[in-house]
Amino acid sequence: MYPIILCSIIALAVFIERLWALRRKQVIPPEFINQIEEKVKKGKISEAVFLCQNDGSSIAKVFLAGLKSLGKGMWLVKEAIEDRGGREGLILEKYLGLLYTIANLSTLLGLLGTVSGMMKIFKVISNAGQNPALLAGGIAEALITTFAGLCVAIPVMALHRILKDKAESLIFEMEEYSIKLIELIENSNTRE
Repeated sequence: MYPIILCSIIALAVFIERLWALRRKQVIPPEFINQIEEKVKKGKISEAVFLCQNDGSSIAKVFLAGLKSLGKGMWLVKEAIEDRGGREGLILEKYLGLLYTIANLSTLLGLLGTVSGMMKIFKVISNAGQNPALLAGGIAEALITTFAGLCVAIPVMALHRILKDKAESLIFEMEEYSIKLIELIENSNTRE
């Protein structure tokens, strides 16, 4: 039971941390996006770079990678944005694998408790016959640990899916904004 309780505490801590880290305003702040788009439309790339350097959001890091590669050609701009976007995507999905592992581990720990309880039942049967009072302790252990393991695993699987969907949604949005930035850069280059 102690490992199952530990798993539930770790899962709750990871969920709260990821929920905090995956806030849309922290990952893709709308006012920042608007400022960058305006700067790029007006050709004020150095100001856009400055804004990106002073913003800690994931999208700012992606934009910064592209804007810094601007003088090297559009192909390298796209490559830099893709590379940085991939890294930021991994950062957004950080610890989600841990939640999935905890869900599986909790189920297995519950199963381990079931096996332990069944072993006690068979030990009692082999030593004392079929006294129902003696069998109850092993049956209770088997059922309680299975129940506890499932009570942790089921919500953790649901939380994992919620956070995974949230991260994937943010990654998709960052890709869309990055494509828009590339189009803005290409349009400002054709005007010049």
